[in-house]
Amino acid sequence: MKRLISRIGFFVAFVALFGLVSCSNDSNEPLNFEVDNELSGSITGTRTLDPSVVYKLTGSLIVEEGGVLNIPAGTVIKSQKGFSNYILVLQGGKIFAKGTAEKPIVMTADVSNAGSGYWGGLIINGKAKISGVADKTATGTTEINSAYLYGGADNADNSGELTYVRLEYCGARSSAEIEHNGLTLNGVGSGTKIENIYILESADDGIEFFGGAVRVKNLLVVNPDDDMFDMTQGYSGMIDNCYGIWEPGYTSTESDPRGVEADGNLDGKTPDDVNQSNFQITNMTIDLKLAPSTNSNAIMQDVIKIRRGATATITNALVKGTGTVQDLVDCTDGAGDANGATRISLTSQLSTPIAGKDAKPGANNATISIGGDNSGCPTSIFSWTGYSNF
Repeated sequence: MKRLISRIGFFVAFVALFGLVSCSNDSNEPLNFEVDNELSGSITGTRTLDPSVVYKLTGSLIVEEGGVLNIPAGTVIKSQKGFSNYILVLQGGKIFAKGTAEKPIVMTADVSNAGSGYWGGLIINGKAKISGVADKTATGTTEINSAYLYGGADNADNSGELTYVRLEYCGARSSAEIEHNGLTLNGVGSGTKIENIYILESADDGIEFFGGAVRVKNLLVVNPDDDMFDMTQGYSGMIDNCYGIWEPGYTSTESDPRGVEADGNLDGKTPDDVNQSNFQITNMTIDLKLAPSTNSNAIMQDVIKIRRGATATITNALVKGTGTVQDLVDCTDGAGDANGATRISLTSQLSTPIAGKDAKPGANNATISIGGDNSGCPTSIFSWTGYSNF
């Protein structure tokens, strides 16, 4: 935790004389001094933030193995601009960001209307399985820093809790290959609780799962620069109730933005891996509110893209709105099609024609049902976000 050097002498003397407070990383006391409103560095013990303080994220904040970061309801963290400003929970560390509907936790930019990619975002590294070679425990390296590992053999691994959390303007990048998302979940286990999450204006993706088995419930993603919901490297969890929106005027800097993009293994480079992605999505809405367009930066490449050995079970999915898409469902790819066990049920209420084919099942004959009267994700569950443009 960064301190204001000019004030340190006073507080060290205060502690020495009176022994009333502790400012070490092992303290269980809330941060309640002006010098403690800047966040960066490492947490090795237990650190509890003070919801009455507006915090400044001035660099990377790393929750080390054995460390615990407690973020109470109503806490606000405002990040400075830059790729190096992010919160990362390492394997064996825990974050407990426990907001409420009345007092959500907000992680945002330090300026208003910052736009996507302003700061890093939130990353959690767990010990759950990822795709890899048979009979070996696979691990991966964190995209933004290869020194930090994720993955393992414990699908029930517990990295803590995120409830009623708003993540805004995340996704800074250092290159096209090294970039953040809104929320990045690397090998996160099912013992981790993630519910009621709102991700606004993120780049690259709204949320990306690199393996793991975590279940996410009640997820709202608005205007991600690339994909709304991205899975790769052996994700085997579930998403219950997810809603993705492109608002009027939205454009993407990416060539292939999608609603769902799922790979069985990382980038399709290891098609013989075991533990490839096999996940479920229940109750999903993709809502494209922008005007019909021939501009490639305002066309959704695929509402759902399953490829490279991934198996998806997607039920009660709905796409609607006035925007343009190239394909509703595509299960083919040059680096490998979807697994034939894939099952998708999607209703389209789009008011504009599809630019390409409605569905491309792929060589493995995935079962795709387009039609019916799916209702998608309810919107009432997102009233706590304050977002109303459904």
